Amino acid sequence: MRIAGAIKFVVAVALFLLTFYVISQVFEIKSYTNLGNIFATKAPRYRCGISKVCPEKHFAFKIASGAANVVGPKICVDDNILMSGVKNNVGRGINTALVNGKTGALIETTYHDLWGGEVGPFIEFLKKIPDGTIVLMATYDDGATKLNDDARKRISELGSTLINVLAFRDNWVFVGGKGIKTKSPFEQHIKNNKDTNKYEGWPEVVEMEGCIPQKLNE
Repeated sequence: MRIAGAIKFVVAVALFLLTFYVISQVFEIKSYTNLGNIFATKAPRYRCGISKVCPEKHFAFKIASGAANVVGPKICVDDNILMSGVKNNVGRGINTALVNGKTGALIETTYHDLWGGEVGPFIEFLKKIPDGTIVLMATYDDGATKLNDDARKRISELGSTLINVLAFRDNWVFVGGKGIKTKSPFEQHIKNNKDTNKYEGWPEVVEMEGCIPQKLNE
């Protein structure tokens, strides 16, 4: 009887120790999980998916040129996609989005075919842009063949410094403004060069992001 009692005691102790071990392991795993949740940091998402938060009274933007003659350009302002192939409002030439400089609201989107079309309607469009308007432009396929001096001068007056060197099938993105007093810091250009082109006959996509100051004065 004493032997049987001793065996029962040993079994009971063994079960207790096993239970304690299992509980301690589960608790440890949960502790590690909780610690992981505490220390895990989720990457923040900023407006338009840009890499930083914009200061107060600034509009976030991200803009990309077209890819060859296959994928259209994309223009985003303040987390709103204004132009893209998905929205079906882009086309060959220079794609333009006009945004209210005070509110960030979209005024108009359009594109002008400067390979197969005429430059006249584009010039008339540029003439009518109201003062204080943010102007975002991106090329798709070819945005330069029909550009003349008048059109280039009017885009230069919006703050562009590279429009005068834009040539056949170059990729170019630009953000400027009507009535701007200085040259815009938001402009990128990649030349069409058969030795460096990413796509046959076209350079790689050019992308740009940043923060546009809100227009505060009249």
